[in-house]
Amino acid sequence: MRLVEKKYLLPFIAITSLFALWGFANDITNPMVAAFQTLMELPAAKASLIQFAFYGGYATMAIPAALFIRKYSYKSGILLGLALYAIGALLFIPAAARQSFTFFCFSLYILTFGLAFLETTANPFILSLGNKENATRRLNLAQAFNPMGSLAGMAVASMVVLPNLLSDKRDAVGNIIFPMLSEAEKANIRLHDLAVIRDPYVALGIVVIIMMIIIALVKVPTTKLINHESHESSQIKKSSEEHPSEEQICVNSYDSCSIKTTIERLWKNRVYREGVLAQVFYVAAQIMVWTFIIHYADNLGISKATAQNYNILAMCLFLCGRFLSTWLMKYVDGRRLLTVFGILAALCSLGAILIVGKAGLYCLIGISLFMSLMFPTIYGTALEKVSLEDASLGAAFLVMAIVGGALMPPLQGMIIDCGTICGHPAVNVSYALPLICFIVVAIYGSRSRIKNI
Repeated sequence: MRLVEKKYLLPFIAITSLFALWGFANDITNPMVAAFQTLMELPAAKASLIQFAFYGGYATMAIPAALFIRKYSYKSGILLGLALYAIGALLFIPAAARQSFTFFCFSLYILTFGLAFLETTANPFILSLGNKENATRRLNLAQAFNPMGSLAGMAVASMVVLPNLLSDKRDAVGNIIFPMLSEAEKANIRLHDLAVIRDPYVALGIVVIIMMIIIALVKVPTTKLINHESHESSQIKKSSEEHPSEEQICVNSYDSCSIKTTIERLWKNRVYREGVLAQVFYVAAQIMVWTFIIHYADNLGISKATAQNYNILAMCLFLCGRFLSTWLMKYVDGRRLLTVFGILAALCSLGAILIVGKAGLYCLIGISLFMSLMFPTIYGTALEKVSLEDASLGAAFLVMAIVGGALMPPLQGMIIDCGTICGHPAVNVSYALPLICFIVVAIYGSRSRIKNI
């Protein structure tokens, strides 16, 4: 059984390319928490509002995105998402001019409106491009291009942004000099560093605009999401069989049932309901693990630019894990793998908590290998028993679950701000939060294997 049928190959490639775009945005933003903390002289809890704004945009826009796609089409949703993405990125120009942390957060909030549209569209679209039996594997393959974008974002942060931040210059013993400077010196450095942070986002906005033009020209299925059981759907299916080049992917419709009824059906589906909860905890863990690697390394006297290299190593493991897990799913049930990987991620988290030193840092990096299959596998498992007519709104709630990335990092930042807890570095202790999250994911993997759950 082919993972992607030939007739779906072009739309699969076009939509899969978008996964790299939001991966880039995610992982050029993660190290900005540490950068803003130093530059704007903020506590870790307040600096992590960068993540609150970034992932809060998903929570705000996921449901409106699903309703927009329902009324119009996949392609319209993608184009609107790219437009919002570009606007948010270009808003970094006035944010830097005003030197306003709040304005930067607002810019990221708008940017992620676009990402919410893209993810709400792209994930269920990839699931629909072929046989249901290998839909989760297909999504794992498409999601493998997400960390490629993430690596590009990390590389830009590591080679372009962080090394050029004057606010991160250190003295001979590794202490940051910036807090000891006069206000006039700080103002000059702040002006320089905000421009350094601004420029990659402006370039990203231009790239997104170019991508929007390309997607507008590429022929992808543009039909509304319609009920597969309807007469209209039957006619489209018949037409598709006769004219494969005009293939229309029919996934969903709200014409025959109200949104309220759909939500009620989704709520009664325990695998789906628990899948949304598991996704909240997974995304929270992912963002905490990657955002605070720099803080963890900083506690060991490692500079931000050097620490970002550890983030890149973590993302390389994550990327390898995506391809490895896609291959393993040919032989091992995805839900079983989810359970095993959840347990192994929890054990690595425990190592990051208990071990002070490079070994603890390596445990922290190792978590990424086991996180690799979690998002697409939870996503595919949760939607496995969801009817086609409920799939679009079901997908929207799973994207909305990304709000976990907004809620947990500020709490972890508050723990880190404590400095030490019972004589142990607070940054180590803070990884108790991801530990809890991975336990929840492992439990979901185990429970989802139970028949008639």
